[in-house]
Amino acid sequence: MPTPRLVAFDLDDTLAPSKGEIDVRIADLLRALLQRVDVAIISGGNEDQFRTQVIARLADTMASDLARLHLLPTCGTRYLRHDGAAFAAVYAHDLTDQEKSDALTALREEAERLGLWESRTWGEILEDRGSQITFSALGQQAPRDAKHAWDPDGAKRALLRDAVAARLPGLEVRSGGSTSIDITRAGIDKAYGMRQLADHTGIPLTDMLFYGDRLDEGGNDYPVLAIGVPSVAVEGWEDTADKLDELIAGLPERVAR
Repeated sequence: MPTPRLVAFDLDDTLAPSKGEIDVRIADLLRALLQRVDVAIISGGNEDQFRTQVIARLADTMASDLARLHLLPTCGTRYLRHDGAAFAAVYAHDLTDQEKSDALTALREEAERLGLWESRTWGEILEDRGSQITFSALGQQAPRDAKHAWDPDGAKRALLRDAVAARLPGLEVRSGGSTSIDITRAGIDKAYGMRQLADHTGIPLTDMLFYGDRLDEGGNDYPVLAIGVPSVAVEGWEDTADKLDELIAGLPERVAR
């Protein structure tokens, strides 16, 4: 493909271990990218996770470079940009109190009915992220090995997603990470977030490049591929880092918009 003007990433299991901070190697690679192109991160994670996993690790990055970093928590229902001093919201599409209540109730009741409400968990199972409600079968802080073993073929998540979606026709219900279900306003997924990114930056989707670990059909990164964004499948942050070494070596300094 031609030289990308913007490089975008999923977060968990693409730039960082699930719920973990980005490694120093990834932080250095992101800084190198920001000196060449715009960079975006889009994930189902909430704003606090972005601030802990990413922003805190880039604290010594120049403000002029951070101005080229676009952060889209909760699958693009929120959009943060650096204003010269800190990252601030460009927009936030929060759910109403009634939508949140309906989503939380449907998730708990259907998970219990289907035998998917686990007794051994690590942290919250249900989380209100403002613009997104998230179900994490084993809890937000579950060990990675346990999370990957819980539903390796995605069948449990698909079963729960379909059951909950039938009760929430006005909302978007989709499989998220390895144990999660995410609920947002109807029509909002990572494709929505990428389109918002194109609108706000003026960079066409075809001039972007996306890295994700769930680009398979049905995966939560697949909508990005489906709308025509050139995409690269990765298996963990180390694989992403290796691929970025190759990409950056071929990018000139400061690609003009």
